[in-house]
Amino acid sequence: MNNQPWIILSDGDNVAVATAPIAAGTVVDRSLTTRAKIDPGHKFALSDIGLGDAVVKYGQAIGRTTADVKAGDHVHSHNLHFENDRLSATTSIPPETATDAEKARTFMGYRRADGRAATRNYIGILASVNCSTTVCRAIAEEANRTLLPHYDGIDGFVPIVHDQGCGMSSTGDGMHILHRTLAGYARHVNFGGVLMIGLGCEVNQLTLYGQSGAGASKRHFNIQDAGGSRRAVNLAMGVLKEICEEVGTARREPISVSEIIIGLQCGGSDGLSGITANPALGVAADLLAAAGGTAILSETSEIYGAEHLLRSRAVSEDVAAKLDAKITWWEQYVALHGASLDNNPSPGNKRGGLTTILEKSLGAVAKGGRSPLTDVYGYAERVTGRGLVFMDTPGYDPVSATGQVAGGANMIAFTTGRGSCFGSRPAPSFKLASNSALYQAMEEDMDIDCGTIATGETTIAAKGREIFELIIETASGKKTKSEAFGYGDNEFVPWHLGATL
Repeated sequence: MNNQPWIILSDGDNVAVATAPIAAGTVVDRSLTTRAKIDPGHKFALSDIGLGDAVVKYGQAIGRTTADVKAGDHVHSHNLHFENDRLSATTSIPPETATDAEKARTFMGYRRADGRAATRNYIGILASVNCSTTVCRAIAEEANRTLLPHYDGIDGFVPIVHDQGCGMSSTGDGMHILHRTLAGYARHVNFGGVLMIGLGCEVNQLTLYGQSGAGASKRHFNIQDAGGSRRAVNLAMGVLKEICEEVGTARREPISVSEIIIGLQCGGSDGLSGITANPALGVAADLLAAAGGTAILSETSEIYGAEHLLRSRAVSEDVAAKLDAKITWWEQYVALHGASLDNNPSPGNKRGGLTTILEKSLGAVAKGGRSPLTDVYGYAERVTGRGLVFMDTPGYDPVSATGQVAGGANMIAFTTGRGSCFGSRPAPSFKLASNSALYQAMEEDMDIDCGTIATGETTIAAKGREIFELIIETASGKKTKSEAFGYGDNEFVPWHLGATL
């Protein structure tokens, strides 16, 4: 057990992080006395820090002071601000070593006809346009009520609906991203079958998607051609019954963990996220990568300030250059809209102890572990590489996870310190609480308590292996807390770029 309610993360740090409430006047490490109340996740100075000097956490600069800071002072938004500094990458630490037994692990999954491995067997009802959203929901509801009870091998019918598809240019970034995202869901391995529904007159025509794949399990039609909404639902029931006959007999079989593709997400982060849940997830990502699997790190706006740490692990200069290009695009993008990447930490992040985007990013990047960075992908681009890869996405969780799932993630791991609620059907999502208070308060939403790292009850490495086991169990069919509650029908949110016409 750690009897001290604070953590010093690196020998070079000039701040410590509280892991429990610390009263003003408390004598702490180095014969230091706190000069203010320090809440969990918040920072206090270990020594005097002059005006304009760097505040160092994780061995990296997270910003500069806006006033003289005395040892024991609370260090936060009132005396620390964002400045675009980068300290050089620290000495490379190798990833967690995977045993031969861990590399040889299997999960019970579905083997598709094209050889890909699925962790769930859903049927998707995809809307090509906002105009078909209500009908898609009605189809999914009717199918879950009348068809699902007859097919034990199907996990459910999932409506994939959105607010785009018309009122937009047929060319350009907006349409390109929407098409790539929907196409990614249409071919997603966790969908044994797909029915795509259009209205008929929209910009995003069904003809752009062909039959969404080979075989009777991939179908589409327009509401206008069906004769209206109610007739479209009735027509869909017949089509879906044919799809069920094809995919409803699927059964799980042993498959190598090398075929797991997991999207790494964080939301509602706090000051402990980068100390407990994120690095523990990083250990699990390293173990999966060592076994030949794939971990997708994303949220470009939330690795800003820590991208040099990823760059230093790139397997080639070409991969590093891809990452540099994404960072440059984001700098130009936010400038165009009169914003700053330091606008990213939310009020909840700041209440949890995070001050600047640099501090948030240094904690967020820990989700990717320490494995080499093997490739960089655009939003919703199909992920074909193994090991740790990066996908360019916004930091907004539903948009980011949507891109990862479209790229092929057959599972999502989500860390949170404030209490995010999230699901992402067809990819099962599990949540990791950064602190034990959150886990106890929202136990029905949180799958693992990582707060025991802060108290010294367990180590990052041990918790990482616990997460690795949860990955295998979830891939094999164990329901996550978000699945048990019913999350996943409303979290499909494609990145919206371009003009609304």
